[in-house]
Amino acid sequence: MSGAKDRRPALDQLVTDARRRRFDVVVCWRLDRLGRNLKHLITLLDELQVLGVAFVSLAEGIDATTPAGKLQMHILGAIAEFERERIRERVMAGLQRARAQGKRLGRPNAVIPADRLQRISDLPVSVAAERLGVSRSTVKRWRRQMARSAGRRCGRTTPLL
Repeated sequence: MSGAKDRRPALDQLVTDARRRRFDVVVCWRLDRLGRNLKHLITLLDELQVLGVAFVSLAEGIDATTPAGKLQMHILGAIAEFERERIRERVMAGLQRARAQGKRLGRPNAVIPADRLQRISDLPVSVAAERLGVSRSTVKRWRRQMARSAGRRCGRTTPLL
């Protein structure tokens, strides 16, 4: 699983398999693909070392079974963490700038003519969503909005939900 996530199921499974001694070496493409920050990377590699599992990073040419490899790994891990944080800062600054300029962020609203919505009003949510090519939550939101507007036309003050 990619991205800076709290839980990474594939990595969790790798550690579980390492504890069960299912392999002798972990080979990864780059250090930044394995650890999301230096502390996490060091903790993970220390655990692998305690379990007797070797570590090799192909792109950096690091073999963590040697002292020189361990030093290289720590330096490159710190640089990778720094890079990730810089990218994160730039993305957050760009989003903030866009908001300040009044730009709407996110996916554009789907526009479906009212007559099409009426035709699917009696269908189950999942069927309606599939026919309209939108998510179930979008259909539910539209139905709530239709119910509210129908309630207002009838003089109701509360939604018909």
